[in-house]
Amino acid sequence: MAAGSGPEQVLKMTVYVASSDRADLVIAWGEVERVFGNHGPPSTLLGVTTLGYPNQLVEIEAVAVQV
Repeated sequence: MAAGSGPEQVLKMTVYVASSDRADLVIAWGEVERVFGNHGPPSTLLGVTTLGYPNQLVEIEAVAVQV
């Protein structure tokens, strides 16, 4: 959003959560819904073993349209 964009410009997302616990995935998805509502962009939610940085729990990859 620092570049002048916002949730309404997001076309697609992938959310990675460093957990195999379904409850953690539900919590992460709740935050996505908090920002985008129930009708956000097409998205994929994945539980993964590890992410790139020490203690990193979530990574969000988003494709957005330039306005």
